[in-house]
Formats: sequence, C-alpha cells, structure tokens
Amino acid sequence: MSYDVRTIRKHFPALAAAHFDGPGGSQVPDVVGEAVAGTLCSGIANRGVVTAAERRASAVVTEARRAVADLLAADPAGVVFGRSMTQLTYDFSRTLAKTWGPGDEVVVTRLDHDANIRPWVQAAEAAGATVRWASFDPETGVLPPEAVTGLLTARTRLVAVTAASNLLGTRPDIPAIAAAVHDAGALLYADGVHLTPHAPVEVTALGADFYACSPYKFLGPHLGLVVAAPSLLETLHPDKLLPSTDAVPERFELGTLPYELLAGTTAAIDFLAGLVPGAGSRRARLVESLSALEDHENALLARLDAGLAGIPGVTRYGAPDRHRTPTVLFSVGGVASQAVYEHLGAQGVNAPAGSFYAIECSRHLGLGDTGAVRAGIAPYTTEADVDALLAGVESVPRG
Repeated sequence: MSYDVRTIRKHFPALAAAHFDGPGGSQVPDVVGEAVAGTLCSGIANRGVVTAAERRASAVVTEARRAVADLLAADPAGVVFGRSMTQLTYDFSRTLAKTWGPGDEVVVTRLDHDANIRPWVQAAEAAGATVRWASFDPETGVLPPEAVTGLLTARTRLVAVTAASNLLGTRPDIPAIAAAVHDAGALLYADGVHLTPHAPVEVTALGADFYACSPYKFLGPHLGLVVAAPSLLETLHPDKLLPSTDAVPERFELGTLPYELLAGTTAAIDFLAGLVPGAGSRRARLVESLSALEDHENALLARLDAGLAGIPGVTRYGAPDRHRTPTVLFSVGGVASQAVYEHLGAQGVNAPAGSFYAIECSRHLGLGDTGAVRAGIAPYTTEADVDALLAGVESVPRG
C-alpha cells in the first residue's frame, strides 16, 4: 500500500505550521493524547493484582513493554523506562562504572549527542578510567568503523556510539562496530534516539548491547527507554531503594512509573504500525509501515537537498549523497543562523538553529557552540512543507 501523508496528517492537531523540528521532538497524533488523558482520568493505582486500579496500572506497563519490544525486535523483559534517555544513560553509566578502574578504557565519538558522551566521560573520570575519542570526517559527516575499532584494546570496557547523528543524520555502520567491540570483550551502548523515528530497527541485528531511545521523538510522550538482554541486565546492580524490587527490568526504574506516558507510548507505536494499511503481527506491520515511511522521507529529503543546493550562499554540512536520516544542517552565508531561524519562524516554518546538544559534533564541523539551522523531516511532512522551507530560506534578508 502507498504512504498517504494527507490521511496521516488528519491525526495531528498541531500542524498549523510547517514543522521541521522533529529531531528535537515530534508532533503528537490525537490517539496519543487520548491515551494519555484516558489513563490519567481512569481509576489507577500502584501496580498490583488485588484491585481493578492496580491491575489497570500493571496492564499499562506490560503493554508498553510489549509495544517497545515489537518496535525494536527486543525482549519485553529487557525494556527499561525512565525520565529521559539522558537520565537513563547517566544511570547506566554509573552502574557499569562500578566495575571500572585505572587502566580501563571507554570509547566515545565526536559525532554523538552529548547525552551519549558526557555520562561516560564523567563516569570514567570518577573511576580513574581512560576516555578515548573517535572522530568523524567533517567533510562527509561519516564516522567510519575503523575510527572506532582502531581505538579498541584489551582494556576497552564500553563503546558509546550513535546509531544516527541528531545533527547531521549520519548513520554509522553499527553492526560492524559492534562485531569488533564484542571481539574485544567490550559492551556497545547505542544511542538510537534519532534513528528509531525513521527506519525499522532490530536491536539484535545491530549488535547493540544497550539501545536507548525516546518516545517523544517518534510521535509519543516525553520519556526515555533503554532495551537490553534481560540476562545482561541481571548482571548489573544499580543503586536503588532498599524496599524496591530487585527484579529485572524494574530494578532500574526508580520510583513509580508514569503510567499515562507509557499508555501514550503504546498508542504512538500502534499509530506507527498503522502508517500504511496491513495485516499480521504488530512487529510485521511496524516493519512495513516504517519501510514505507523511510521511502516517503527520503523522497522529501532529496527534494530538500536539491532545493538548498540551488540557493546561492547556502552551505550544507555532511555529504547529501550519504546514507542518513532525513536531516539537513545548513547555514546561509553572511547571516547568523539564529536570524535565519527567526526569519523562517515568521514565515510559519519551524526549523530551529543551534548545536542541539551535539556540541562535540558542532565544534568538529567548525561551527563552534552555536551550530547552524537544522531541518528534520517527519512522518507528517509534505512536499508543500519542504517548498515552504525552501521559499523561506531563499527570502532570508542578506546584509
């Protein structure tokens, strides 16, 4: 079946403007808001089996774990929820670092969002371990596997790498990196926040030991999650309250879960599974729908790339012909990126400027801490949206 963006857009109440700010947080379809409100307004309590309210809470959590497992081809018993991907990564970095010491090594990359850099750097420093940095090619935006694998030694304990750059869209070869990391006896922590909204993901095929992402980037509410094999989680012992359960994955979830946000996450995943009509299991429908979405977004990305290439004075960062998510970072010669952002906003086009917490990436590109303008395509983006963005860029006042 074909991808019908006009039908999909009917479910998004907030599309008065052309939204290219999805990499920072997508717009939300009506069914997600309804699931959140319905859960908040239902009789609900702490999880249990005695009262209807307790059973309802337990069902919400169980269904959310199953939905995430279908989205990522993971084990529901290995789905950990938290306040955000950043919070969870800090939690896991502190837990893993309990076994690190002087002489141990951790590898991070300059392509990553700081949420997959600073927690590991700080945990390594606290443990006396060494941090090694992998750099990408600033001309192409590509992080070749050897940039990471060339840093591996017998003392490497963990490698943290993005599955897709939130600034450039670059998609490193995670399976190749994972194979080398495992050969070295280390673990791989993959930041999938920017990949998950744009392509089918199978965590086992990627080879990631930990895969982190954020539902609010794929049409859901604001929270984060990490998936890992339950057997791996069983080996880790986070700091927690004495009376809280030691069961996996609950031992990593501090305090009461936000049931309404978990219900919204399930609704978002079900919505993604129905982007194109289909039959079969939810996982099968997700793969079909996200594959169709990828084709739709890539076609719009080609239109956006070609349009920007034809506007004098526009510089695009990274190589447009490389395999990447539908994300474009650009600047307009002689005009501050913040001014471009404000001009576009006045035209009804939301395409913000900044480094978007990918500060090491922005600096490595020569853009300092201020970055550039980022335009991200989402499931609700149309050709008209792209044309509105291009017209806005073309009309930016020059000095």
